[in-house]
Amino acid sequence: MDKQAITEIASYVGRLLREAFGKGPQSIFVSINRPYVVLYLRNFLSPTEMILLQQEQIQSIQTTRALLMKSIIPEIKAYLLLLGGMNIREFYYDWGLHNQSGVMVGIEAWDDHGQTPLESGYTGKEELHREINTISHQVQKLPDELYSCMINERTLLVIRNGILISIEKEMIRIGHEESLKLAKRNLEKRHLHNDGRFQGFLNAKVMDVFVDWDFHLDKSVIVFILNPGQ
Repeated sequence: MDKQAITEIASYVGRLLREAFGKGPQSIFVSINRPYVVLYLRNFLSPTEMILLQQEQIQSIQTTRALLMKSIIPEIKAYLLLLGGMNIREFYYDWGLHNQSGVMVGIEAWDDHGQTPLESGYTGKEELHREINTISHQVQKLPDELYSCMINERTLLVIRNGILISIEKEMIRIGHEESLKLAKRNLEKRHLHNDGRFQGFLNAKVMDVFVDWDFHLDKSVIVFILNPGQ
């Protein structure tokens, strides 16, 4: 996908967010390595959300944003299909509210690109996988499958399959999906943010870490935003 198309995607998503939230991000960085597309948002927090954040009302912000995203995601998928021919089947997002940042991840339908997930080699991959497995085991269980792709030098995508334990599956079945996601996000991000080993493995400063789940697929994505060489 050429630079003009990437610029148009960033502009379109920024406009959608501004219309829905009343304030759009200051900047959106679009990274594509098909079948993956990652959008990194910076300086994205409305004045109202700023007040709620100061009052530690994080759950209120998360809940409101989740409702708004439900209406936006189909439009983003449709635009990616129209502009770039990307048939996005899976869509994930997460917010770094204290950094006023966010990330969105789209994954194309596997049957458009074969059945094998795209991976890439990079410095520290084996060590990072081992550390992610350790954290996953501490929080829930070892994933059945773990793979990763360096989308570009600043964007690392990690995907885990098969991470839910029986009690979590039952919580989802009886309608507590949002509460489970909030608890898992708080717990996992606490481990991810406090783990200084990632920086050494990757030879890059970790600027942001995001995580989201598709419970119905029993799948999770983690995104590391990096500053290489620091």
